Amino acid sequence: MNRIVERQLPDGRVRKLSPFHFSLEGLKTDILCREEEDYDIMVKYLAICARRKNVILVIYAAVSNHCHAVILAMSQVDADRFAQEVKRSFSQWFFYKYQSRHILKGLDAKSILLDNDHYLRNALAYVPRNALDNGYAVQDYPWSGFRAMFSGEKPIGRRVSLLTKRQREGLMHTGDSLKDVGWMLDEKGALIPWTICDCAYLEQAFNHDHAFFLRVIGGVNSGEMRQKLVDGPRQFLPDTEFRHLCDDLSHRWFDRNLEELPLVRRLRLVSYLYRTQRTSVPQLSRMLHLDRETVSKALGKVPGVNGEG
Repeated sequence: MNRIVERQLPDGRVRKLSPFHFSLEGLKTDILCREEEDYDIMVKYLAICARRKNVILVIYAAVSNHCHAVILAMSQVDADRFAQEVKRSFSQWFFYKYQSRHILKGLDAKSILLDNDHYLRNALAYVPRNALDNGYAVQDYPWSGFRAMFSGEKPIGRRVSLLTKRQREGLMHTGDSLKDVGWMLDEKGALIPWTICDCAYLEQAFNHDHAFFLRVIGGVNSGEMRQKLVDGPRQFLPDTEFRHLCDDLSHRWFDRNLEELPLVRRLRLVSYLYRTQRTSVPQLSRMLHLDRETVSKALGKVPGVNGEG
């Protein structure tokens, strides 16, 4: 499997890109997508925000209370910018339609680097499996990129690039110029998945074997993946658990014990852990055997501010 690939980005540049899992989570007692229109908008904003923030969409699924996707991005920074743009765009839509700020108070967007083959395959399978949360079979779910994968005959529809400004604003809910996109709409005005997804990336990840993809979907441990990709990064772990996470990451990235890592590699872990986990400068200092000033400097923080010192 090739996790890191060369692709042409929306801005036209060809770069090496890495895979990231993206999740947008709402309050557990409320729902983000109340009507079909909301699901449609969520999917369209995934495509629009990927174009705006110069990342590539691989596969996605929007369900009532959350949204998941795997994207290709140059860096964690670009993946985070995409996550925040989706949050901002959907928040604006939700407030415009429902005039409700309460439901968005707990809205959280997160992007996580998929840094090994097993982790990547399970994430690619976990995303469409979320259709089960809405009571659908994976293959029948309309708001997922699953149907685009391993598809022989690809449906053709109305080209987004040919829409007038009024049609674009009405159907795509954006003022962005979309004259350069290859996206298509079906007869209901929904985006056709294969036109917005990098299907080739997912298919090579499963050795171009559709049966292999289906087996992984059927066997993926959803609870484990949710903990790794969604819940875990949003919880502040006690030192013992955080230490295990650091040790595991050190072995997966560098095939070495944490204590054996040189300073430059421990600083790489500092940046990644701070972006992907709920942690603090003092905890990172304890776990990675670095003084707080070094950690703060690596994160661009001022010691003593907001309890970080």
